Amino acid sequence: MTTRTVRRRVIVHGLVQGVFYRDTTRRLAAEHGVSGWVTNRTDGSVEAVFEGAPNEVDRMIAWARRGPRQADVDSIEVYDEQPEGLAGFAVR
Repeated sequence: MTTRTVRRRVIVHGLVQGVFYRDTTRRLAAEHGVSGWVTNRTDGSVEAVFEGAPNEVDRMIAWARRGPRQADVDSIEVYDEQPEGLAGFAVR
């Protein structure tokens, strides 16, 4: 963790399952040094937790608003949470 770490939970709605959303999220998070996880939800949305430097977490949230090329994001919810000191990024 950096001296200032933030944690954001995002829920992404739209055509976001079956379009490599989770794998692309994992790859980009690793490139930007962001820890956390991403998972499909039963309602068809995708949920992710991003933890890391504020500018890198903001970059991941901006990307989540668009998603991979095949995705069609309708909306995104963002929630602030207390950092937990996560290491690595997992697809759940």
